[in-house]
Amino acid sequence: MTSAVTSVTAPSGDVTEIAENERLVFGRGPDVDLMISADRGLSRRAGMISGVHGGAWVANLSNTHALYAECDGYQIRLPPMEAPGEPSGGWFIRKGTTLVGSRAMLDDGQPVRVTVAPTTPGTVPPLGEAPPARPDDDSTLLPLYLDPNTKLFLVALLWCRPWLVDPTRTTPLPRTPEIARAALEVTDAHYQLEQFDHDPLFRDRLAARVGEHVKVLRRKINRRGLVRTGTRLSDEVAVGVLIEHAIITFSDLGRLSDPSWCSRQEDLWWDRSQ
Repeated sequence: MTSAVTSVTAPSGDVTEIAENERLVFGRGPDVDLMISADRGLSRRAGMISGVHGGAWVANLSNTHALYAECDGYQIRLPPMEAPGEPSGGWFIRKGTTLVGSRAMLDDGQPVRVTVAPTTPGTVPPLGEAPPARPDDDSTLLPLYLDPNTKLFLVALLWCRPWLVDPTRTTPLPRTPEIARAALEVTDAHYQLEQFDHDPLFRDRLAARVGEHVKVLRRKINRRGLVRTGTRLSDEVAVGVLIEHAIITFSDLGRLSDPSWCSRQEDLWWDRSQ
């Protein structure tokens, strides 16, 4: 793994470099290395940025306040502290710049900027594909990333859509036949829509395909450790995870009215091997 230099830019513009095996704690309180003066939904000890071999590791130190890492167009909610001591989850940055802070800090354009620059030449995988990594431990919680240009993403988006539109989460979630029919509508599959409404065998077959995608989403959530061990992954729990970890976001709803994206989905669903 290449060596790297980590620099932290405060909302004020001050820059601090962190060497490997060094750490910087930030928050609103006086006992931190980087004090964020404005009250932007941060805890007194909000987060920690550690220099590690090959990059940087960012963790949430609060058990009450949310902390987010944002890069490459998506936003990750970092897991909160569950017990005193060292945080057990976080986000590994291999290269590039990641924005860190409360949601208000990110929305206001006042984040803490963590920039990692490799110091030796070499091919570095894109940010977000880094292996689980944290100092002296491999139990880091990595968020789940779904490629928007896949059938799996469309299923996840349609599954989450009611709660993205209704933040009170009182709207019932769609079941697999409803998701299947919605996928037909998104992809302008008029002939298949007629089949779906009048041919029970076709409807059951398509719903079963969607059901397999839902099973894959549940397996991915479990494998990434996004729920506690033993948690029953009901539809409500799974959709809550997808939304709370910013795997599927409100802005993704805009894809449903994007002709180019819908056309790519149409190719995936209907022009290739089923």
